Amino acid sequence: MGKGFYWWGLVVVLSLALIAFGLISKPELADPDPGHQTLPLATVPQGGGFVLSGGGQVFDLADYRGQVVLLYFGYTHCPDVCPTSMAVMRQVLRPLAASELERVQAVFVSVDPERDRAEQLAEYAAFFHPEILGVTGTEEELADAGRRYGAAWHRVNSGSEMGYSVDHSSYIYVIGPDGRLVEAVPHGTGSGHILESVRELLEVG
Repeated sequence: MGKGFYWWGLVVVLSLALIAFGLISKPELADPDPGHQTLPLATVPQGGGFVLSGGGQVFDLADYRGQVVLLYFGYTHCPDVCPTSMAVMRQVLRPLAASELERVQAVFVSVDPERDRAEQLAEYAAFFHPEILGVTGTEEELADAGRRYGAAWHRVNSGSEMGYSVDHSSYIYVIGPDGRLVEAVPHGTGSGHILESVRELLEVG
């Protein structure tokens, strides 16, 4: 059984279970993998532009000026917090009218460029919502983006078939149409709060 099948099946099962039982709106979630840790922010996030060129594609945050951007740092093999946060992003995007959705861009940034190639990232992001972009970059580019947003991560050898996991911070960053960071929303926050922030920014933007 391939690794791709493993993470895809795991994402499907976890996401459906979390949605069905409403766990995504609770302030704290039990971590089903005790070996995977959610880290605090490394620094106070300042925000700012960055460019990622991993997987044969270029993502430049500046290209989305004029749109509200929802930004998340994670990786596709993440067993729990990433699927939960991605499900929250889906719940933010789904109620938006078409006219609103064209002014919002959700972005999943993989901090595991060694395993997360462009095709895999595209499939993972699209599973949650077709308008979510999956991108990654070089180690240097990711370090620059992470520093701007206070994101933290480090590799942990697990000894399992997957080889290693990545402990990481888990925040959804809300970036206004002017490119400024509005809020770093911690893991476990319900989608309603983020949706309200997005619509407020759309009204003034």
